Amino acid sequence: MGIILLVGAIFLAYFNGANDNFKGVATVLGSGTAGYRRTLAWATVCTLAGSITAFFLASELLTNFSGKGLIDASLVRRIGFASAVAFGASLTVCFATRFGMPVSTTHALLGALIGAGISAGSSISLDKLGTSFLWPLLLSPLIAAGLTVLVYPVMRIARTRAGIGTETCLCIGNQVVETVCANDSSVSLSQAKQLSVTMGETVHCRQLYQGAIVGIDAQSMLNGLHFATSGVVSFARGLNDTPKIAALLLVGTALPGHYGIGIIGVAIAIGGLVSGRRVARTMSREITAMNHGQGLVANALTGLVVIGASRLGLPVSTTHVSCGALFGIGAINKQAHWKMIGRIIASWLLTLPFGGLMGAVAWECLRRIDT
Repeated sequence: MGIILLVGAIFLAYFNGANDNFKGVATVLGSGTAGYRRTLAWATVCTLAGSITAFFLASELLTNFSGKGLIDASLVRRIGFASAVAFGASLTVCFATRFGMPVSTTHALLGALIGAGISAGSSISLDKLGTSFLWPLLLSPLIAAGLTVLVYPVMRIARTRAGIGTETCLCIGNQVVETVCANDSSVSLSQAKQLSVTMGETVHCRQLYQGAIVGIDAQSMLNGLHFATSGVVSFARGLNDTPKIAALLLVGTALPGHYGIGIIGVAIAIGGLVSGRRVARTMSREITAMNHGQGLVANALTGLVVIGASRLGLPVSTTHVSCGALFGIGAINKQAHWKMIGRIIASWLLTLPFGGLMGAVAWECLRRIDT
């Protein structure tokens, strides 16, 4: 049973990486700051660093997601039950990843815990469920969206007063062509250029920043800060999510302590590298259009909320926080893709009951061989 539990935890960690790893750098790709491979490599390195740090800074999360206090203590000590939770949650995240939906592994784990617990005849502590799980999960995206709506206009005013302007370019293949906006919302080329556009080339607009801050080019500084904050978010995700999965390995003699954290961290990194493209496309392109400054603000606030929650032992969802920040950006710039946002929220509502169903099914399959 110990081997089954280890396999289930690794399976869950892999799909957690596939669904979550790109969320920290989605705005880097979505704003055109860097390409897919570069942003994915950065996300992987920073997430792995967060996973390694998790053991030292997030020990309370290990206790919370072992299930203690939420379900009967006798079940928490059973390897078969922990295995059912791992497989139930991993199947939930696997299905969501297959359809490109960014869902919460926290919600999937919670659903699997409850579903397997009810199937095993356990009572559920509603007080523990509310204070340690549901309230942080429900409030975190609202806090992220609210902070974004409040902070971004302040940052925009500060940028304007600092004399940092904007310019618009057309990107045609590998060519970047500066344009000038007219009063009738049309654009013209700022310089006479002979353009060559061939079939299959992508043409899109990009907004860049003009000016300097303490002698440093504003756009270069913004790009550097954007990468830094995306690294913070990816680090925070590894810090917050790794203990939730590693907690399953605390049962019995499966694989406790540093070894479990290490294996889970590596599995999360591999999952993001191999299977993360579909969720990456949803997060970076299909929620809202954004410029560099908007992406920077969303990332900075996401990292702040997630790291703060980790230090307090609150199991917030990085998915909900990062999506909440993007929802806020879409509301501000009026470029939100509300149909996709509706689909994402629907997938959040389905995660908990689907995770419960998968956890119950997994328990019924494993209880006969549990000792």
